[in-house]
Amino acid sequence: MPRYIALLRGINVSGAKKILMKDLKLLFAKLGFKEVVTYIQSGNVVFTTKAAPTNSLEELISNAIQKGYGYDVPVIVRTRDQIGTILSNNPYQDQELLAANKVGYILFKQTPKKELLDALEQESFENEELTIISNCGYLVYHKGAGRAKLNNNLIERKLKIDATGRNHRTMIKLMELSQ
Repeated sequence: MPRYIALLRGINVSGAKKILMKDLKLLFAKLGFKEVVTYIQSGNVVFTTKAAPTNSLEELISNAIQKGYGYDVPVIVRTRDQIGTILSNNPYQDQELLAANKVGYILFKQTPKKELLDALEQESFENEELTIISNCGYLVYHKGAGRAKLNNNLIERKLKIDATGRNHRTMIKLMELSQ
């Protein structure tokens, strides 16, 4: 059975949309998923299930969260291979940046319109870099992500899509957990 990675947007942030990871793990098990593993409190879940379109899994998980918690939570599901491709496509391979955890990923739920992508790519943000490849924004935060203006909220707003961000360490850990 294939391994999938679910990335939930906006849970357990500043006390909002609180879901304990043990409860999230149970919710996934009740949906029939196997080998469910959660990672940190920000909504990362690795699981196994029969091959299915990722958008169907996203809808199933999102509906279960809505029913169980009353939260509207965007869910992005990728296969292990898709996450591997995202990591290998990363144009920012400088080991110093990666080691300092100054590289991030914004995974898009929908494909943005070309004109919105072009407009965003024309913008400039001091001490920040953005490259968009396929349905992922690759970011470098030279001064750290905490002060960044180029963040998930801005990218969602500019591209009119749902998206969720993860740092490089988290993406690597999710690949390890999905083996």
